Amino acid sequence: MYIKWMVGVVAAGLAAGAAPAQDLKFPPGTGAQFSWDSYETFAKTDLTGQTLDITGPWIGPDKVLVETVLAYFEAATGAVVNYSGSDSFEQDIVIAAQAGSAPNIAVFPQPGLAADMARRGFLTPLGADTAQWVRDNYAAGQSWVDLGTYADADGADQLFGFFYKVDLKSLVWYVPDAFDEAGYEVPQTMEQLKALTQQIADEGATPWCIGLGSGAATGWPATDWVEDLMLRTQPPEIYDEWVTDAIPFDDPAVVGAIEDYGWFARNDAFVAGGSQAVATTDFRDSPAGLFSFPPGCYMHRQASFINTFFPDGVEMGRDVDFFYFPAYTGKDLGKPVLGAGTLWAITRDSPAAHAFIAFLKTPIAHEIWMAQSGFLTPFTAANPAAYGTAAARAQGEILTNATTFRFDGSDLMPGEIGADAFWKGMVAYTTGEKSAQEVAHDIQTRWDAIR
Repeated sequence: MYIKWMVGVVAAGLAAGAAPAQDLKFPPGTGAQFSWDSYETFAKTDLTGQTLDITGPWIGPDKVLVETVLAYFEAATGAVVNYSGSDSFEQDIVIAAQAGSAPNIAVFPQPGLAADMARRGFLTPLGADTAQWVRDNYAAGQSWVDLGTYADADGADQLFGFFYKVDLKSLVWYVPDAFDEAGYEVPQTMEQLKALTQQIADEGATPWCIGLGSGAATGWPATDWVEDLMLRTQPPEIYDEWVTDAIPFDDPAVVGAIEDYGWFARNDAFVAGGSQAVATTDFRDSPAGLFSFPPGCYMHRQASFINTFFPDGVEMGRDVDFFYFPAYTGKDLGKPVLGAGTLWAITRDSPAAHAFIAFLKTPIAHEIWMAQSGFLTPFTAANPAAYGTAAARAQGEILTNATTFRFDGSDLMPGEIGADAFWKGMVAYTTGEKSAQEVAHDIQTRWDAIR
């Protein structure tokens, strides 16, 4: 469907499919937070008469948001963009590729499927120039190049994926008034975070709310803890070897990260309800203690989406805030960030497809979505003032200050491991049913069995 951004009919007399300025979410030239010069420069690209088909995972409100960005590509180039979203994207894109009817661009929620399609010859390389651009323009740029680089049909590594729209997991949520009343300061290092945890417990209060409950997916919040702690106790190369089974799950580095999680979660004095309650508390309900009086807990580690489950009327920045889940100063591993994101890849080659990847390199392509909701970027040239909220701006700053970024590790593992054995193992560890060594050994045994 041709993309339109105001209710009504496209006015007659448009130039070869280009959307009129008044139909764009933010009229070009308005708002000092937007880098309109990048839009004007890109607008010299003429794709009149060409069509660009894009398929991705977004439907409903998310589809509307992505289409607001695609409208600028249309207006700048004269191309017509057809976006189709699907909640069964992973199956649909494989079927389309095998049938020779793939769209020009596919938006992958996870790298694993993109890597598989690259290996089967279904993706077009983005080239060394794009790889260098990512290194130069994204914070922790090499991390993003690595995440988008896969073996092609001949086994040669090439950049196939361009990351655009990122999610952030390395966050700790807290209530500023509660911190102020207790005299606590936001910790800047993991050593300080652990000292604060002990201090709160020593004063008779509860430092943390943690909940692993999630129906059939119970346990996944603990895997995020372990992944974050792997990045804070080991070099990123060890993390990479772990998620690909190049080192075993019961390697001392992994067992150590699980035990570091246990330092927080298996101490009854540190968690609301005690460690047994951690495994049974639904993750959506677990932040509630932050907002009780007196506080049921002072901190909650969870990804950027958790504010969806805060009580009605809670205002970001006033009633609740967050800080970066800090790194150990003694480990000298920089500022690693754990998260996820979508990568865009060319699944049917065309001039318009390559032009679209070039469009994603413009600040305006990021700023239009930044100004709305649900979008973070590591692109250092995008104006942080474009973020629609102070909270998004602060989360974006965490991304642009990152020295390393790594994708959610359980999502990179085989489903039987990352979405089953790892989840269940962390529940068994949290309740004390098994030790970290036993859990890690069981998971490795399961991984060995599916090779």
